[in-house]
Amino acid sequence: MTTFALIGAGPGLGLAAARRFGTAGHRVALISRTAQHQDALAAELARDDVHARGFTADVLDPASLTAALHEAANTLGPVEILQFSPVPRGDFMKPVLDTTAADLDDPVAFSVKGPVTSVNAVLPGMRELGRGTLLFVNGGSAVRPNPKVAGTSIAFAAESAYAAMLHDALAPENIHVAQLIVPGAIRPGAQHSSPDALAERLYGIHTERGTFRHYAEPMPT
Repeated sequence: MTTFALIGAGPGLGLAAARRFGTAGHRVALISRTAQHQDALAAELARDDVHARGFTADVLDPASLTAALHEAANTLGPVEILQFSPVPRGDFMKPVLDTTAADLDDPVAFSVKGPVTSVNAVLPGMRELGRGTLLFVNGGSAVRPNPKVAGTSIAFAAESAYAAMLHDALAPENIHVAQLIVPGAIRPGAQHSSPDALAERLYGIHTERGTFRHYAEPMPT
């Protein structure tokens, strides 16, 4: 039994992805800042016979993130799939001309140091398994910088570069790295960008192990 570790566990895409990977036979580690939210999600997943447990960590606190991922592996089984999809804070999204150097500290810590910390925590276990998948979910500003949301545009671009390098470096070890770009809002009932549709897409990326970058739907012109 291996574990699907979800960083950014919430009631939308997080819950849908946890359900999809959990019903495929993986145990689920729900990683977020709030234990109460984790307990509610775990109870919801239990109705679908998904074994899920919460682990509390803050993406901006590398020590807590590392500890949560290690505890998840020790408690539930080795992490085979890691999904990094926490929602950025609203104050990351200032216009470019209003953005100072200090304004970039938390976005970079969130979207660059957070992924690096997470990957370093789970990679030894994936290597021991002989397989693994690292999934990164980003908005459209990761590939098309948006001057209205400078912090996330800069940090997402750096996260994309890191993940792309991982894709090439880890492919020979049977560890697949992929990025899913969601150009617009995640909307219940949307054909391609509903939580359930995105969860199904992420599961397909994991099983099909194709190219690095995928789009939930075409980028708007």
